[in-house]
Amino acid sequence: MKDNESSIVILLAEDDPDDRLMTQEALEESSMPHKFFYVEDGIELLDYLYNRGRFNNSQEYPRPGIILLDLNMPRKDGREALLEIKKDPKLKSIPVVILTTSKAEEDIIKTYDYGANSFITKPVTFDGLVNVVKLLETYWFNLVSLPKS
Repeated sequence: MKDNESSIVILLAEDDPDDRLMTQEALEESSMPHKFFYVEDGIELLDYLYNRGRFNNSQEYPRPGIILLDLNMPRKDGREALLEIKKDPKLKSIPVVILTTSKAEEDIIKTYDYGANSFITKPVTFDGLVNVVKLLETYWFNLVSLPKS
């Protein structure tokens, strides 16, 4: 993490409660100072990003530094939400990492076409997920420069 940043806001869009818990626990295993929030579908994701509904307090629900996005969610899936995020000039600079069970070439191509910054197939083990989180930490928060919120 850059010296001038105290913590990163991580927003996970994931409908499966077990996957949410595993991701949160994997983040806790990392040394990265962070604030973790989650939403359960694409509609909640956009509500969070626009501070609508129960997310209307921007102090309580700050702009994320990165979004971890599942593709297959109810109401509005990750593909639709990604497209909306990357079309909005105010949101498009937020890195979006697809974190999904899909290995479909069509999903990989489509999400990159929509503006995803990375596509990662979820590991099947907790240790694998911890490893992915550590790699994300190294890449997104120690190596690259991100715009200030």
